Amino acid sequence: MKFPESKVMGQLPKQFFASLVQNVNAKVASGADVINLGQGNPDQPTPDFIVQALAEAAKDPATHKYAQFRGQPAFKQACADFYEREYGVKLDPETEIAVLGGTKIGLVELPFALMNPGETILMPDPGYPDYFSGVALAQVKLATYPLLEKNGFLPDYASFDPAVAAAAKLMYLNYPNNPTGAVANPEFYDQTVAYAKTHQIGVVSDFAYGAIGFDGQKPVSFLQSAGAKDVGVEFYSFSKTYNMAGWRLGFAAGNADMIEAINLIQDHLFVSVFPAIQRAGIAALQSDQSAAREISDRYESRRNAVLKAAAKINWSAYKPGGAFYTLMKVPAGQTSEQFAALLLDKASVAVAPCNGFGPHGEGYVRIGLLVSEERLVEAVERVGALNLF
Repeated sequence: MKFPESKVMGQLPKQFFASLVQNVNAKVASGADVINLGQGNPDQPTPDFIVQALAEAAKDPATHKYAQFRGQPAFKQACADFYEREYGVKLDPETEIAVLGGTKIGLVELPFALMNPGETILMPDPGYPDYFSGVALAQVKLATYPLLEKNGFLPDYASFDPAVAAAAKLMYLNYPNNPTGAVANPEFYDQTVAYAKTHQIGVVSDFAYGAIGFDGQKPVSFLQSAGAKDVGVEFYSFSKTYNMAGWRLGFAAGNADMIEAINLIQDHLFVSVFPAIQRAGIAALQSDQSAAREISDRYESRRNAVLKAAAKINWSAYKPGGAFYTLMKVPAGQTSEQFAALLLDKASVAVAPCNGFGPHGEGYVRIGLLVSEERLVEAVERVGALNLF
């Protein structure tokens, strides 16, 4: 017997990162010394005190049972305490926190937890490709808004189509931004809250890179704006803040109705997260955050090294204010994919072509600041040797 996939599965977007990894692996298999700048995976280990907390928790037989469906109360309390301490935002741990096995789960499941087929969702272009998986699974109508360098890669609400705004039920934001490294400010989030209230749009803030800010500036949380909890939720990931990408731990915070929708769908899909990992998450959140600052400082130093090396070869870059990416311009006459393929083929340097993040990503490639400064500089020098600029 053959078992064809459902129509919904057939509508899923091509997994952008999977094809990227496949191309890099093929080049490595040929014997090339590839410098992989196309990935978004932290290259440093999880801080020792978090690993130790997990080890101790895993030895406790109490953690060997199913977790509570909606997360351990102590973990949710730690999440609420963290937001109040770091951002001045008060949250009810029971009604305004949802525990996630990685924030990707929440970002993908939210459209079909809150929307009906055919309703409209607003997504950034360029934007994190996995957002679009939720669009396909929920069978909702996609509308995108452009992120342009001239606007600091922030949406210009005045330019939005009024008809689309009137139809939209949810809108996704992501700052510090992937792939651009752009950051938001309090004034922008105040505008966002006002716009959402005017048009009755729910806001979904992806704060995955919330701990990674440069030039002395701490990234701003959407929930810090007055009225933010009335209109939206924010997703916070442990992957980037604490180098815990493989641990699959995160949480959503904010509007109680949206949190309840997340919890309800997860009641049917999961039994929360391994309790020992939640205990490790508590240790991370309750720490003095010096480990998180050290991680951010490392990325800033790498950013500075890349920008200095790129300037020497006249390779134009957008200076990121956060996240761990640098957006680089493509030479005239080439597309993003052509340029990325050329760098992999001729320089053994892997980058992510930004058209994979949406049509408005065309003309850029994304460099991940996820190898040593020495390797980053070497990668830029290899590119420079091609005399493309």
